[in-house]
Amino acid sequence: MAVLFEKTKLLTDKQFHYCPGCNHGIIHRLVAEVIDEMNLDGKVVGVAPVGCSVFAYDYFNCDMYEAAHGRAPAVATGVKRAMGPDTMVFTYQGDGDLASIGTAEIVHAAHRGEKIVTIFVNNAIYGMTGGQMAPTTLIGQKTTTSPYGRDEAWCGAPIKMSEMLAAVPSSYYIERVAVNNTANIVKAKKAIAKAFRYQKEGKGFCMVEVLSTCPTNWGMSPVEAMTWLEENMIPYYPLGVYKDKEAK
Repeated sequence: MAVLFEKTKLLTDKQFHYCPGCNHGIIHRLVAEVIDEMNLDGKVVGVAPVGCSVFAYDYFNCDMYEAAHGRAPAVATGVKRAMGPDTMVFTYQGDGDLASIGTAEIVHAAHRGEKIVTIFVNNAIYGMTGGQMAPTTLIGQKTTTSPYGRDEAWCGAPIKMSEMLAAVPSSYYIERVAVNNTANIVKAKKAIAKAFRYQKEGKGFCMVEVLSTCPTNWGMSPVEAMTWLEENMIPYYPLGVYKDKEAK
């Protein structure tokens, strides 16, 4: 009998710990499928930081490092430089990790043009630690530390990492995608594949930002969370390519 669909070998058999409706599982699979389809098995090293994805090393069937909170780009830089251009290196980071405590690391990795891929999962909230306001939390969005909604006059506007890193001269490819429906999932996979291809070709810093849901901390059902992402996050964080030097 012909096999029509099977689990990618770049994911282990360990059951995900993520909450029901969380999009990390989808994103994990997309990354793993790209590595598998590009025949990069045995040539890839991932870096997982602190956050909901802290146990990513249990799920990706490749060499993984665990980095201190926010320091994944620094660890990835060391791995890439030590192991050489033939080793593909990626970081898998949430918004609390990358856009808050790790802002310096990600900005300077982009400024140096480090030849790594960053998968940036933006769910607009701190997931692992209980649902506090993140740098990416939307204006008016309620969290455990903004129970009346984020106040721009008090907290500032939500940070737009893709737009910011696209302005860095040495960044090579920056795209924002989402995984809230089938069409966007297909586009997300293409973006991740392009980022890994650019790294394989020795190009500069690449980041794919993925808009994701957090039903538990948003206080919604998985279906409601998908709708909320489409109606609230995408208007503020528009999808699309923000920088692609090859396209020019």
